[in-house]
Amino acid sequence: MQWLCLRENPQWADRACRWYAEKWGVPLSAYEESVALCLEKKGQIPQWYLAVTEEGEIAGGMGVIENDFHTRPDLTPNVCAVYVEPAFRGKGLGRRMMENLCRDMAQMGQTDLFLLTDHTRFYEKLGWRFQEMVRENGGDFARCYHISLTPYFER
Repeated sequence: MQWLCLRENPQWADRACRWYAEKWGVPLSAYEESVALCLEKKGQIPQWYLAVTEEGEIAGGMGVIENDFHTRPDLTPNVCAVYVEPAFRGKGLGRRMMENLCRDMAQMGQTDLFLLTDHTRFYEKLGWRFQEMVRENGGDFARCYHISLTPYFER
């Protein structure tokens, strides 16, 4: 399995945008805009990542954006669009993807990350801590998790 940062692999940008849009039902244009910023800014937010098999199949992916559509702009940046294809679940890929993302964000100087999710135990096993319930832009509440990237600076 290969871990790709789109800022270093722009040839994957179009395929990644289509894949994310398909998985999340978000308009393709939203991903195209965010990925274009990733490629333009290189070492800043947003950032987008893929896990790709030796055969060139996208097995999973995730991104980092300023705000994952919630009303707490102080809880930033946010890990978003975390997805592992069903055939690759239960094999540690999600854990490896998150480790790589956290390591990359620490190398870019980020000290903290936040994540909105309805999952509970998975992220807690990876060192994330429940922060609080936050209001999403649509009015519902979501669980917000936090991780300090300080341990990644020590690696």
